[in-house]
Amino acid sequence: MLNVYIDGASRGNPGLASLAYSIQRDGTIIDEYSEFIGVKTNNQAEYLAFIKALEKIIEMDEKEVIIYSDSELLVKQVNGLYRVKDLYLKELFYKAKNLLTKIKNYKIIHINREDNKRTDKLCNSVLNKQQSF
Repeated sequence: MLNVYIDGASRGNPGLASLAYSIQRDGTIIDEYSEFIGVKTNNQAEYLAFIKALEKIIEMDEKEVIIYSDSELLVKQVNGLYRVKDLYLKELFYKAKNLLTKIKNYKIIHINREDNKRTDKLCNSVLNKQQSF
């Protein structure tokens, strides 16, 4: 079972944005990734982080995953509790749902920002580097 933490960040809304994920097995980090993604909203960045993590999980051929996000909107939309109204988010939502069909057993769980510090730090590190240019 993998534990995957995802985060997206935007400085401004929209503004300079980044995404990150951390993949762990039995408390050990087995992969991490962060990337500058240009100008996006915070919700777009969250979905792009989710999609990037799903692509990696599929590449790793993992079948059982728990994905943790501090984005209540993303978690509730993907779990079917909220409708997706924004057109661009709807596009990202359907891409993510399609990727999820390739994973046998998954859960998507909302966590507090304090419990997602590692990916938040990865996102902010990317943004700090970008802003220093």
